[in-house]
Amino acid sequence: MTDIGIGIIGGGYMGKAHAVAMAAVGAVFNTRLRPRLEMVCASSAASAERYRTAFGFARATDQWQVLVADPKVEAVIIASPQETHRAIAEAAFALNKPVFCEKPLGASLEDSRAMVAAAQGQINMTGFNYIRTPASQYARQLVAEGAIGEITWFRGEHTEDFFADPQMPATWRTKGDANGTMGDLAPHMINAALALIGPISKLVAEVETVHSTRPGGTVTNDDQGQMMCRFANGAMGQMFFSRIAHGRKMGYAYEITGTKGAIRFDQEDQNALWLYLAEGPEAQRGFRKILTGPAHPDYLPFCQGPGHGTGYQDQIIIEARDFLRAIETQTPVWPTFKDGMDVNQIITAALHASHAKTWVDVASF
Repeated sequence: MTDIGIGIIGGGYMGKAHAVAMAAVGAVFNTRLRPRLEMVCASSAASAERYRTAFGFARATDQWQVLVADPKVEAVIIASPQETHRAIAEAAFALNKPVFCEKPLGASLEDSRAMVAAAQGQINMTGFNYIRTPASQYARQLVAEGAIGEITWFRGEHTEDFFADPQMPATWRTKGDANGTMGDLAPHMINAALALIGPISKLVAEVETVHSTRPGGTVTNDDQGQMMCRFANGAMGQMFFSRIAHGRKMGYAYEITGTKGAIRFDQEDQNALWLYLAEGPEAQRGFRKILTGPAHPDYLPFCQGPGHGTGYQDQIIIEARDFLRAIETQTPVWPTFKDGMDVNQIITAALHASHAKTWVDVASF
């Protein structure tokens, strides 16, 4: 076993999740590379020191440049605001350091393309954690094996209600396209659609701000969006994204229809997958609920009991395992920066289609 110094930029919600994952991944997956929490960076010296103490890092800084340049930091995790991603990644790659970057890859398509260019020949990975649940990994496997036949239709959503109350005060989340629903929530479900079904060739979309003012300020980004699309394999698709969907807490859900069956999944019940197979007597057909267990991908390292379930943090630990494996083997692991850029490209196309009110070819962006 060999230790590897990890530097994490950002100590908030996702920074903590990655720190916990790196502390646990060696025990869970018996990785050959064992992370050493070397340095954490935050927006102030006081908060950085607080995160250092809470998460178990050796050192702290309020300058990301210091973290990236430090020789004891051998791999960098970017969990800071989107507008910082490009500069940090470019600096780390210039020093030949592997980079894991939370989604969205960049604050714009231009940023993400520059990051892909900088990442050439180096280990890079984009953070899309929800697709890593054992249930969704199994869904990908079923689709790839042809268990439900040729895919004809896909419906996906990522809906939450953290801004459903119009009296919720304006925050940083209500400013800038990267923090709107299309920048924040849509990337996860678009990534799922690409992973489950394949590339999207064309689309039409509507994006809107429902609550244009909130206590404390004007809202400059979108509350919800929808799009219809055509996948490269010919399947039809539709997706909906919202941060004002009353009652939805983690509404990352999808349905897939094929010529031999169908699949349903809802992240609010993330340890179950619903499968319909068009076989046997009609009177006995119906969706059956499959509870995840040791027979499903990446479940057994967490728990030996079927139906006991995995959780949100476990998804991040699986990501950590994949990132470490990529570094160890010097082999790219999905999703790379290119996969993150593909999501940004679709979002850019959707925003353009919403403005132009017409179908657009994704490849033209």
